[in-house]
Amino acid sequence: MSKGIFITATGTDVGKTYVTGLLVKKLRDAGLNAGYYKAALSGAEEQPDGSWLPGDAAFVAQIAGIPAKPEELVSYIYKAAVSPHLAALREGHPVEMSKIIRDYQASLTKYDYVTMEGSGGIICPIRWDEQHILLEDMIKELGLGTLVISTAALGSINACVLTVYYLQQHGIPVRGIILNNYDGEDFMQADNKRMIEEISGVPVIAAVKPNAKELDIDVKFLQSLYK
Repeated sequence: MSKGIFITATGTDVGKTYVTGLLVKKLRDAGLNAGYYKAALSGAEEQPDGSWLPGDAAFVAQIAGIPAKPEELVSYIYKAAVSPHLAALREGHPVEMSKIIRDYQASLTKYDYVTMEGSGGIICPIRWDEQHILLEDMIKELGLGTLVISTAALGSINACVLTVYYLQQHGIPVRGIILNNYDGEDFMQADNKRMIEEISGVPVIAAVKPNAKELDIDVKFLQSLYK
């Protein structure tokens, strides 16, 4: 039976896509049939032929060696580099929950382990017109647990713990935290890691060094996080 997990972050530009790529790569390098899915991507990259490339999906597919076209891994692709709800208001083609469910389930038929990446931080509006859809609505609808990606920089305690609390208060399981850009020598970063774990009660399951090419985590433990 195929399994999945949802990757969220403490905000934009903390390295969520980068870490997601390393997660999927770890599984695939171990010989596991692992895939990637994203519901809505904003800020697509225009190509010379006039097409629009979903950059996040392209990055993950390349680094993890997923044999699929990037556009096949994303349900909704928007040009404007803004929240999906705003991009859809400007460009049309708003997110439909039924399509998200259908496309995610299709991913489960192709892969044994599906890593679903969110958009921005957890409180990211995906649709906001006559219908209201937040990331949490998709997570609940698909019955997924989460991993939270955070930086290890100044301010990360507040941002990470608040993200964990929000998820927990909305009944969404948090299976772990991954710190990105963690150099292993900075005393403040070490303390941030300790305080995040102690205050949130959620373990930091991996710390990713700057420009790391591999995720330092036991693959069997990583498998166990997918439900």
